[in-house]
Amino acid sequence: MMEQNWSQMTRVFGRIGLLSFGGPAAQIALMHDALVDRERWLSEDQFLRALSLCMLLPGPEAMQLATYAGWRLRGVAGGVLAGLLFVVPGAMVILALALAYVQFGEVPLVQAAFLGVKAAVIVVVLQALLRLGQKALTDTAAWTLAGTAFVALFVLGLPFPLVVLGAGVFGALRARNRPANTAGPSQGRTLPAVGAFAALWAAPLILLWFTAQDFLLEIGLFFSKLAIVTFGGAYAVLAYMTQEVVQDHGWITTGQMIDALGLAETTPGPLILVTEFVALLAGYAQGGLALALAAGAVTLWVTFVPCFLWIFAAGPYLDHIAARPRLSAALSAITAAVVGVILNLSVWFALHVVFGTVTSSTLLALPQPDLSTLNIWACLLTLTAAYLMLRLRVGLLTTLAMMAGAGCALSLLGAV
Repeated sequence: MMEQNWSQMTRVFGRIGLLSFGGPAAQIALMHDALVDRERWLSEDQFLRALSLCMLLPGPEAMQLATYAGWRLRGVAGGVLAGLLFVVPGAMVILALALAYVQFGEVPLVQAAFLGVKAAVIVVVLQALLRLGQKALTDTAAWTLAGTAFVALFVLGLPFPLVVLGAGVFGALRARNRPANTAGPSQGRTLPAVGAFAALWAAPLILLWFTAQDFLLEIGLFFSKLAIVTFGGAYAVLAYMTQEVVQDHGWITTGQMIDALGLAETTPGPLILVTEFVALLAGYAQGGLALALAAGAVTLWVTFVPCFLWIFAAGPYLDHIAARPRLSAALSAITAAVVGVILNLSVWFALHVVFGTVTSSTLLALPQPDLSTLNIWACLLTLTAAYLMLRLRVGLLTTLAMMAGAGCALSLLGAV
């Protein structure tokens, strides 16, 4: 395949980055249209194999797919260009939204708008659940894995990484012992790039440790851990991240976490950019604007540098990895378990939006809403969002705008 010139790549991947609204499914469709149908830089088979690899790796699959495409076209430099163009536009928008949020987030009219956005977010997560469930739950074992994952998280409160690891091990052990294609990697000399990006990942953490920046180091270590366990996309890891940042670390509140997801849905780029928003809010609460900017920068670094590392390490071995039956079976099992993970997230979000008070059982993690705090208007807004998106097929951005407007209208009428 001919190498593409840099201006072409900047134009195409820049357009993808600016238009990548709507979550991984829409982003992957956008890349397929640009890279396979329009430019013909990748064949259909190459695109699908690359997507399978990115689904197997931790991190945002759409961003890694863009990185892989850039790497395939122009090596490591091309991968860096494509990955950055996919992430940077959304990261800049998230920065602006977070700064506006800390200034105006407590204004009653703004809070009412957020109530409408939260109602739409419930439906967005439900859509992700339905889409993934149709593809992943194809047999009894998959349904069992999804149900077990939901109970493990929602009722027992087990750690998300443990659930993912257990599902992967189960899938690998159930795989048929077929002989795998043992062809070697299509390209070699990956060690220098892998070593460079591993060093880049660790560099700020080492610097923060030597300079005794305890809060920033804690932020960096937490989101580095998150970068390793984010199998199944952003929705799958949100429940785990919420438990950690809200309950364990106390960096932000439950309401702020839900607002963060709602705002992240309105921006281009991977949904995992919600981590930047969380870090900015946490840093602002701890030490004002300067610490917020530092926390956001550290979080972006340790969230996305590993994405480049995974692609540059695994990309040359794509055909070899795709032919391994146990890896494929482990991925399928993890995908089934992720359905249960997203169901847990859906119920958790819904309870915290429609009830004013939600507590946890003393023995189990099972949420217990206070029925007297039921918000009827939140229920009606959620049903309206569901009708718009699931019945009328109204687009995400249009629905978010309409629901925010509906929340503001209710506030002006004195209903909320």
